[in-house]
Amino acid sequence: MGEADEDEFAEDGPTDDLATQKPISPRRRRRFSSTHDHHRFRRPPPRPTPPAPLVHAGILTLTAAGDGAPSRSASAIVAGAVCGHHVLKIAGYSRSKDDGPTGTLIDSPPFRAGGRTWFVEYHPNGSSWEARDYISLFLALDYPAAGDVSAQVKISLHDQCGKPVPSYSRTTEVVNFSEQGSWGFSQFIERGILEKSKYLRDDFFTVRFDVTVLKDVRTEETPVVVAPPPSDMHCHFGEFLSSEVGADVKFRVGNQTFSAHRLVLAARSPVFKAELCGQEKETITSQVIPIDGMEAEVFSTLLTFIYTDALPEMKEQEESAMARQLLVAAERYHLVRLKLICEAKLCKHIDANFAATILALAEQHNCHGLKEAVMKSDAFLQLARSHPSVLKQLMSRVVPRWILFRRKSRSRS
Repeated sequence: MGEADEDEFAEDGPTDDLATQKPISPRRRRRFSSTHDHHRFRRPPPRPTPPAPLVHAGILTLTAAGDGAPSRSASAIVAGAVCGHHVLKIAGYSRSKDDGPTGTLIDSPPFRAGGRTWFVEYHPNGSSWEARDYISLFLALDYPAAGDVSAQVKISLHDQCGKPVPSYSRTTEVVNFSEQGSWGFSQFIERGILEKSKYLRDDFFTVRFDVTVLKDVRTEETPVVVAPPPSDMHCHFGEFLSSEVGADVKFRVGNQTFSAHRLVLAARSPVFKAELCGQEKETITSQVIPIDGMEAEVFSTLLTFIYTDALPEMKEQEESAMARQLLVAAERYHLVRLKLICEAKLCKHIDANFAATILALAEQHNCHGLKEAVMKSDAFLQLARSHPSVLKQLMSRVVPRWILFRRKSRSRS
């Protein structure tokens, strides 16, 4: 799947433009007062669903972009309002949605914005029956004992370069935060759309919360902490590759020619470093270096990873075949991270049709984690029943080395 414009997903985006207030969770209800007023935007009660347990914090890593801690927030008084923001990186997305039903709630670490303490309530499978196909995001006041506060919240999905996606940047009206609960959007983005988009990368996505707290104009001494945006170096290097500006080496793969930069390739791959900058470069006599044993599409994807440290989007039905070929290419050019990414993707595509192929690939390229995943899968058992002779021949090569690897691993531990 190629790069898509942001508007491509806008048509299927959420349509509930008004913010909705989520009733207070049982945990917070115990912590605060039990007497509540009803607000005009209070969300109607959901249809009956099974009790949704809180997911342990270890299932999902909720961190600030960049440093693994709650993001630094800056506040300032401007015409009777205090503004601040918080950038939240939601990692382990696939595990979070698989480990809980609709209504499952995960809280972020508390953070300061607009002079108050807040936290984010994240529902990977929607906060209610009506939102079961969506991701729900709400902002809650952490310590309402200091008094109610009127505020406006903007929630923005960020792209890979740390920029907001206009079609998924949504703002509430000015609402009253109190012990009543939290405010946000029960249908922020449909899970299927997020999973097919370029905004979910390496199983994480990033959301920014801009909070504007309304208050009287007065002077406050508030320390300002500058929060730098996430790195966009990969975007610049990607443009460098596509523009071919300054390219000083060419490769021919099949009928296609690719231009690249020697120093970039050498910095990322020890094999390219030896071929292009070491003693081996003396053996290269052609102006165009041929690449054998690899398809043009695979080499193009390999270059994209070398320059951006990420894989381009691809259709789900193409992912397994591309991951198998990329794993071989990663081994060939000693790209350890790419090899592990391919292993992780292949672990999601183990079925009866490809279990033997993936197992043989894992054996050939010393992918011990992938090999173990195949041998523990239901597809492996199905293969044993349907093709026992093929499995016996394959296992005669795989098992001895696998047992040896397990023994070495235990001895090291």
